[in-house]
Amino acid sequence: MKIAAIVVGASTGTGAALRTLAHNVGFDPVLRYETLARAEAQLSETPLLFFLCAGVDDVRTLKPMAEAIRFSPARKLRFSPMIYFAHNPSHDTIKTCINMGFDDVIALPFAGERLEARINRQIGSPQIYYETSTYFGPDRRGRIEHDHGDPRRGSGGQFRRIEILRTAETGIDVLKDDMQVEL
Repeated sequence: MKIAAIVVGASTGTGAALRTLAHNVGFDPVLRYETLARAEAQLSETPLLFFLCAGVDDVRTLKPMAEAIRFSPARKLRFSPMIYFAHNPSHDTIKTCINMGFDDVIALPFAGERLEARINRQIGSPQIYYETSTYFGPDRRGRIEHDHGDPRRGSGGQFRRIEILRTAETGIDVLKDDMQVEL
């Protein structure tokens, strides 16, 4: 595959291990996250980027990076898959990742074949994203229990439902973009 992996994490330890794993499953090139501008520049060479985030002590420290990606004016960045890799992720960690718009949370250790299957779920088939005043990310309704106090979880109002298709050849294609109102 000619899909770039942008690894978010230290140059040693879990960040280095994640870069090796990305190479082993076929990402090319595999780069360390520096800036969003550098990631956007990579789009001229590879139309699809995956952001692979190494586990951190507090996943909330990734929020500025996740928001910069999810609210980027560049569509090919905005819809880029974000995957968080964690050792024994807690329910709160998974919920936080979902609320930040991550596409997947993968518990380590993880075999290469299973990782490749999880990555392949992100490309070649339509994906649904939702945008509200406080959330932009994949459709994750039903992944965790409904939080009635969380406005990102369908408590009414206007929202966009966006259907996309990711491919290695063209990157991100928007198939449908509908504005809707939930009562």
